[in-house]
Amino acid sequence: MRRYALAGVPLFVFLGLALAVGNTLYREASDGYSPAALPSALIGLRHPSVNLPPLAGLGKPGLTNTGLAGSVVVVNIFASWCIPCRQEHPTLMKLAQDRQVRLVGINYKDDPQQSLAFLRDNGNPFAAVGTDPDGRNSIDWGVYGVPETFVIDPSGRIVAKHVGPLDESSLANEIAPAIAGAVASK
Repeated sequence: MRRYALAGVPLFVFLGLALAVGNTLYREASDGYSPAALPSALIGLRHPSVNLPPLAGLGKPGLTNTGLAGSVVVVNIFASWCIPCRQEHPTLMKLAQDRQVRLVGINYKDDPQQSLAFLRDNGNPFAAVGTDPDGRNSIDWGVYGVPETFVIDPSGRIVAKHVGPLDESSLANEIAPAIAGAVASK
C-alpha cells in the first residue's frame, strides 16, 4: 500500500505546479496581474533629493531639486551603454516636443565622453542632464536598472514609474495619462 502512495507523489507535484501556473495565467488574463511588474514604493511620495553635476560639454544644466519643482517633469534614467536606452531614444525625442512637460535625464554609471557622443549622435531630448557616475542617487530613486522613467507632478510627488524602454504603447498607456493627471493637478 505504501508503494502506491509513493508512486502518486509525482502526480501530486505535477498537479500542484499546473495549478500554480494556471492561477497565474488566469490572474494575468482577468485583472492584468503581471509577475514581472516592479512596483515603486515612491509613488505618491516626494522625489528623492537631487544634486547632480551637468554632463560636461553638453551645454545643459545639471539636475537639482529646483529643476524638478513647479512643473510637470519626466525624469529618464539612461546610459549610453544600455541597448534598451538606445531603443527608447526616438520615443524620448517625441516626448521632448510635449510643451506640458520638462524632460530631464540622469546619466547612470556612464563614461561622460560616451554619453556626450550618444546624445550628439542621436539628438538630445533633455532640458537638463545630471551625471550619476557611481549610481548612488539612482539607488535613492529605487532604480533596478536602466532605463527607468518617472513622472513628477508640480508639487514634487512621483505619480508614475515605468521600468524598461519607453515605446509608443507605454507612452500612450502609462506616461501620457500620468502627465495628464499631473497637469490637471496644477
